[in-house]
Amino acid sequence: MANNKLETISNLFEGKEIRSIWDAEKEEYYFSVVDVVSALTDSKEPRKYWSVLKNRLKKEGSELTTKCSQLKMMAPDGKIRMRDALDTQGILRLIESIPSPKAEPFKLWLAQMGKERIDEVFDPEIAMSRAIDYYRNKRIFR
Repeated sequence: MANNKLETISNLFEGKEIRSIWDAEKEEYYFSVVDVVSALTDSKEPRKYWSVLKNRLKKEGSELTTKCSQLKMMAPDGKIRMRDALDTQGILRLIESIPSPKAEPFKLWLAQMGKERIDEVFDPEIAMSRAIDYYRNKRIFR
């Protein structure tokens, strides 16, 4: 795995650094759970917050904590340490679980994305139009 910072992810979190790692074998990014918790809660102890949240999620029957991987990431002091990390789907599920005003825009965005995909299932023409608009905006074809 190569260490890789995604600028788009940091931008979503108001410029706060969210450490990430690319797993080329799985073709998936993994994100530091504690970084996301810190960005969304402004907790002075994000690791402790995550620990309490993990216990709550387990009690609720969530499988999110079982999908958590321990990956090596650069710590603020420059040392490499094992950190809890989740893939993109897991991070989005984590965000849904955090009661915070900062998480609310993400939750609204996720709800909007879900609605759009459901609409596309019932009317595939919407999906085609969206794809064409996307490629036009990327200037891939006109």
